[in-house]
Amino acid sequence: MYDFLIVGAGLYGAVFARQARDAGKSVLVIDRRDTIAGNVYTEEIERIHVHRYGAHIFHTNNKEVWEYVNRFAVFNRFTNSPVANYHGELYSLPFNMYTFNRMWGVVTPEEAREKIEQQRREAGITEPKNLEEQAISLVGTDIYEKLIKGYTEKQWGRPCTELPSFIIRRLPVRLTFDNNYFNALYQGIPVGGYTKMVRNMLDGIEVRLGEDYLQNREKWDAMAQRVVYTGPIDAYFGYQKGTLAYRSVRFETEVLDMPNFQGNAAVNYTDRETPYTRIIEHKWFEFGKDAQGNDLPKTVISREYSSEWKVGDEPYYPVNDEKNNAIYAAYREMADSQKKVIFGGRLGEYKYYDMDKTIEAVLDRTRQVLGEDA
Repeated sequence: MYDFLIVGAGLYGAVFARQARDAGKSVLVIDRRDTIAGNVYTEEIERIHVHRYGAHIFHTNNKEVWEYVNRFAVFNRFTNSPVANYHGELYSLPFNMYTFNRMWGVVTPEEAREKIEQQRREAGITEPKNLEEQAISLVGTDIYEKLIKGYTEKQWGRPCTELPSFIIRRLPVRLTFDNNYFNALYQGIPVGGYTKMVRNMLDGIEVRLGEDYLQNREKWDAMAQRVVYTGPIDAYFGYQKGTLAYRSVRFETEVLDMPNFQGNAAVNYTDRETPYTRIIEHKWFEFGKDAQGNDLPKTVISREYSSEWKVGDEPYYPVNDEKNNAIYAAYREMADSQKKVIFGGRLGEYKYYDMDKTIEAVLDRTRQVLGEDA
């Protein structure tokens, strides 16, 4: 009998397992995949740490979280500065003075501000009712049409006029030449990849891979006093209240016999005609070097295609609209009655989490749960 069964060896599960084990609890971690680290899993191809499930850049303003992850990894100084490609025109992201100069030829912040304000007035938007109106009110019509509309509609599979405004409300817009995407005090990529970091978190903890909890729940539940479930909450309850919607992502990964494909870790393709949303060139997360600091002769790229999720696909982004939030609320009520089970993480809480917020949530939850057990 274990004190805790952790369902899912991703970031939420690994941190919970580490905290419980450090508190003297017996822990078993299982995962239906044959790998640890969940969606932050990185695998080595041609001496390059490839982010199999999409790019992950760690960033946080929380000193406690930063110090926590540094127990398990050394972080490099990577700064996220993506590029937008619109029919071959290249723009700096997030939207900053480089972007405005390229778009309009403006040179000063005042000129950029006036241009945005002019386009906002011409659009006649006073109270944004959807994503399109919210975006135009933030950055004007030109930037919306070239750099937001096509990319967003590919990503979400529906017109911007049908998407809620809150999706883009926190869009970074800067009247400076700062092209660091994240406003975070701490930022970087773990040296050696995320899989190595999670493996260090799980050091000394029993892990069983290729085990599907939902296919034999009674057996697994009988093995532990408490269960931490990080899978889809609707699947846990057999979809009794309906199926929650997600967006999924398909990756086409390719090894290229060249040292440099696009010169940047991430290039977003913002026109509607290009079928993929972005191309990731993984080597640039570690400055094109291997572990010994040698230049790498080959490169690995991944094209990302956004798609509507269906049962059996990998769920990535919760669709937190009114309908799905109502379904989740019904499941949340059912979950609250499960006294033995803790639901956590992106799928267990039907909530998009950045990595730092995931860790922050686990640390808060384990303080509460382990305090109760004490």
